[in-house]
Amino acid sequence: MGSTILFFPEGAFGPTNNCVGIGDVLRARGHRVVFIVEESFAGTLEAQGFEERLMRLTPPPETEEVPGQFWKEFIRDTAPVFRQPTIEQLAGFIAPTFQALVDGAKYVDARLLEIFAELQPDAIVEDNVVGFPALFASGRPWVRIASCNPAEIKDTEVPPVFSGYPTADRAGWKEYWASYRDAHAELHADFSQFCQEHGAPPLPDDDFIHESPWLNLYLYPQEIDYPRAEPLGPSWHNLQAGVRATDAAWELPEPLAGGEQPLLYLSLGSLGSADVELMRGLVASLADAPYRVIVSKGPQADEFELAANMVGAEFLPQTSILPEVDLVITHGGNNTVTESLYFGRPMILLPLFWDQYDNAQRLDESGLGIRLDTYAHTPAELTGAIERLLGDRDLAQRLGSISETLQAARGTERAADLIEAVSSGA
Repeated sequence: MGSTILFFPEGAFGPTNNCVGIGDVLRARGHRVVFIVEESFAGTLEAQGFEERLMRLTPPPETEEVPGQFWKEFIRDTAPVFRQPTIEQLAGFIAPTFQALVDGAKYVDARLLEIFAELQPDAIVEDNVVGFPALFASGRPWVRIASCNPAEIKDTEVPPVFSGYPTADRAGWKEYWASYRDAHAELHADFSQFCQEHGAPPLPDDDFIHESPWLNLYLYPQEIDYPRAEPLGPSWHNLQAGVRATDAAWELPEPLAGGEQPLLYLSLGSLGSADVELMRGLVASLADAPYRVIVSKGPQADEFELAANMVGAEFLPQTSILPEVDLVITHGGNNTVTESLYFGRPMILLPLFWDQYDNAQRLDESGLGIRLDTYAHTPAELTGAIERLLGDRDLAQRLGSISETLQAARGTERAADLIEAVSSGA
């Protein structure tokens, strides 16, 4: 008889898609898989055959929401901060983001307990960047997935989280950590107290989330994972990559189909593409370049037009497209980075916020991509970087080897194995 496994991803497409890939494997093995989703996502997971339980992270709005609308508006309103150095983003973006996430965790605590009591799950799988005391209070085994860059899992040899600083150069690390702690000290103390009052332990230093006592998973190809002063404990497992098999099939439409020019994929994620000015600039930079371009237009799709050498839509089935392209231009979100490496594709990285800076720097210093200044690069710098990557045969061979390794790792199946063990009490 199958187990009841409850997934609780953050209300954004990256963590949700990551959990969908694992949930699909578990469902195929006969388990009951249920997703806790924000009300604005209602029906999104049901359309893929999963059960849903709805919750809110904020009071109901006066007008109808669309999936992820809260975060789309939050990113849009905060976009000017993305033009600042990462150390200055700590107070202007990172701390307000954590504040919003903590507020959501407090608001939803009682509803989570209701859902846990109703479903009596054998295991709960969460993919978030802040903790939820209800996980501890439920008494149920639970699994943490850290689907962001693993700098989130702190270590003295790993550059400061969200900084985008080089691994080999510690200049600025001490100053950044001091600013990080200054920006978050009051919020951290407040949320730690809330956790203790609602059945969870105190928060670890510098973290807004606990490790699971049962199982902790992260996704980062070994080729680019960070060396650590202290190895992660035995409850931690690196899945390498977790690529879902649920995306719809996709064919390149006319007039791009059958062309001989290199085929590029441009995606700044569902949140990054909300910066319409940036998207218009990238379209203009590539409009007369000798490439065919597939553009994931994102939530502001109607606010900008594509050039004649481009096709695109608001949402695209990314894992069906990546095997067909020659190069990816990305914001550096963890899903896109790991999926691009899974299919052996080189990357141009244009980070905007959060762990995108860490991914961009890590790919650049590992020689698997090129990081550009997102707002200050010139069209010539962009096309020059594309040409260098497309013409690098040694890189193509290296990426091919990485792709073979990641596909052989079968990350979603390994995750399912480990989660099954937790749900069965093994």
